[in-house]
Amino acid sequence: MATVNIQNIQKNYGSVKVIHGVDIDIADGEFVVLVGPSGCGKSTLLRMIAGLEEVSGGEIRIGPREVSHMPARDRDIAMVFQNYALYPHMTVADNMGFALKLKKVDQSEIRAKVGRAAAILGLEKLLDRYPKQLSGGQRQRVAMGRAIVRDPQVFLFDEPLSNLDAKLRVQMRGEIKTMHQRIGTTTIYVTHDQVEAMTMADKIVVLHDGYIEQIGAPLELYDRPANIFVAGFIGSPAMNLIHGRVEEGAFRTSKGLILPLPQSLPADVGGRELIYGIRPEHIRAEPQGIEGRAILVEGTGSEIFARLDAKGEDIACLFRERFDIRFGDTVHMVIDPARVHLFDKQTGRRL
Repeated sequence: MATVNIQNIQKNYGSVKVIHGVDIDIADGEFVVLVGPSGCGKSTLLRMIAGLEEVSGGEIRIGPREVSHMPARDRDIAMVFQNYALYPHMTVADNMGFALKLKKVDQSEIRAKVGRAAAILGLEKLLDRYPKQLSGGQRQRVAMGRAIVRDPQVFLFDEPLSNLDAKLRVQMRGEIKTMHQRIGTTTIYVTHDQVEAMTMADKIVVLHDGYIEQIGAPLELYDRPANIFVAGFIGSPAMNLIHGRVEEGAFRTSKGLILPLPQSLPADVGGRELIYGIRPEHIRAEPQGIEGRAILVEGTGSEIFARLDAKGEDIACLFRERFDIRFGDTVHMVIDPARVHLFDKQTGRRL
């Protein structure tokens, strides 16, 4: 295990700059998730840590060693890819032990390490099978096992669950987190799925267009997003972001909808163009609330997701209680003022 320190890392492709001076400190044994939309630079950053992409500027340290320009094979990392990258002509056991075989490790030690990794991942009965005989989830476990047997200082995961169906993704993310808790190896995990990030990470790094928007624990990003981008990206369903101004002790939208404000406000908010943020799950259905007309209703059994038209504003709501609501129905909603977020429209920063 080791710390990972990324200092002012940059990446250029010719005159195009895709990573703009990124700084991240990762503690020994920490599970860090790099998250952001497609094209934000997260996989490029991971590949620079792995040594698969050249660094244009800055420094990467794994433990005490500066590895920015060191070959990938010398960095003592193990990477799990999106497409598994298994050798089709090798058995599960041979795939898992291949890197050790190349290092001329004794066969008895290879068998012992493969056996331990197989026990962690529930692969004991599959060691004699070939990749074509495995399901997608089993193949991903083999790829993880191949990483475990190397006993690296750092695990790198590049969107490992993207090719799996929804149910299997949920199962596998639990298995990866459990594996990390058992082994304790420093882990850097890339995904575009913010639900994966929230459920797996000790620390989340939100990237956008090659810049870091915010770094923090999952609940820190959920409760106190630094800006409009993080507010809209973290959380599912996404936060409502409504344009308007503070007038006469309330938030008034350009279409005339009046919304409650939090108790503590900066002194200079009056008359400024602001963005009002409220998460769908922080809106309740109550008889005396703000009136809206249901324009979309989706029930899942445990909750109801609805979009309401309130004086022309489209507001998403996630109701935990079960009640009968259909398209076109009038619904009254109450917003919890303690859960309201305000952002400066011009800068995008949280107030």
